[in-house]
Order: sequence, then C-alpha cells, then structure tokens
Amino acid sequence: MIQESTRIPSQAELRQTVLAGDYFIHIVKRGQTFRILDLEGNQAVDTLFYNADDTAERYSAIDTIREQGNIYLTTGSTLLSSRCNKMLDIVADTCGRHDTLGGACATESNTVRYALEKKCMHACRDSWMLAIAEHEEFGIGKRDITHNINFFMNVPVTPDGQLTFEDGISDAGKYVELKALMDVIVLISNCPQMNNPCNAYNPTPIEVLVWD
Repeated sequence: MIQESTRIPSQAELRQTVLAGDYFIHIVKRGQTFRILDLEGNQAVDTLFYNADDTAERYSAIDTIREQGNIYLTTGSTLLSSRCNKMLDIVADTCGRHDTLGGACATESNTVRYALEKKCMHACRDSWMLAIAEHEEFGIGKRDITHNINFFMNVPVTPDGQLTFEDGISDAGKYVELKALMDVIVLISNCPQMNNPCNAYNPTPIEVLVWD
C-alpha cells in the first residue's frame, strides 16, 4: 500500500549515502524510524535485521509471511523475528511492494544463474562478510547471515510456483520507512549485481536516514 511519510530529511539524526556494492551496518533503537531511499531508481537493497541484544534472534521470512498471509511487504507489514517477536513495522512506502523470497546474490549464484566467469563478480554476500569482519563489535558471524529482504526488488511468482527476476518497480526518490519495535541491528548490502534486471543492470547509490 502506498503511504507517504511526513518526516523531514533535514531533521534526521543520521543521513548516509551507501554506494552500490557497499554495506551499511547500524543499530536502530526501539522507537526510532529509518528510511531507505532509492536515489536513482530500480536499485535492490538486500537487508538483514537482528535483535541488537541477542543476535541469535533475527528477521524470519517464514514467520513474517505466515502471519501476514502475503509474500510481499509494504505499509502495514510487521516483520517478525525467529522467536515470533515483533521487530519492525513498515510505516511508509512509496514503492508498494518488496520481495521476501529472492534471497541475496553470491559468487555461487552468479555461477549458477549466469556463467562460470561471473563467479568472481562482487555480490551481496561479499558485502555482508566484509561488514561483519570489519565490525566485530556487533557480534554477528558467518552463520548468522540468513534469509533477507530485498527492498525495491521485483520477484514475481509464476502460476507454477517459480520465481522470476524482473525489472524493478521502484523509481528515483521512492522510499520505505520502518519503525523499530526493539533495538535492531540493520545490515544492508546495496546490491552490486549487474547480471539481472532488478536494478536495470546499473547498480546505483541509496541513502539511509534515521529519526528519533
């Protein structure tokens, strides 16, 4: 559901541009709201969430999908944890639909989906691995990298239950806002993928904003 925000960017306590292929890791406190802004359009933003006090508890696609009865996320969706606790509410969304099923690109999937020579191309899993290696203070390890949300990504389900990766449905200036219901670690890979149409074969920057 399309819902615009009343929040003013100049009043945000944090504004950070994240280049394509780069990562973002930050604790968003309970009650804070953060926005992911698609600066140029059709960008895919692969995102993971963890309980900041216990990273063994993290976003659960299975529980979120089951409880809301929908495989897509938008305004009004509540993200549930692996312990079925409420983590975040989507409170504004000018894109209208976000993917929960497509997963994140990796060197292995580059090989399977595209070609053997694509294996060495940078992927979202690489960005996450770099983030947790450079920020050990968050207490996230390799095995904590699980199923993610692909904000702005268009992954339709075919009548026979298959997934397809199509042109993005976002545009320059589209955004999604989430309110934290617990202290959460937000871990983003701003997708560098150049081999599928999710970002029009042209990865671009995003901006992340946080308000109290």
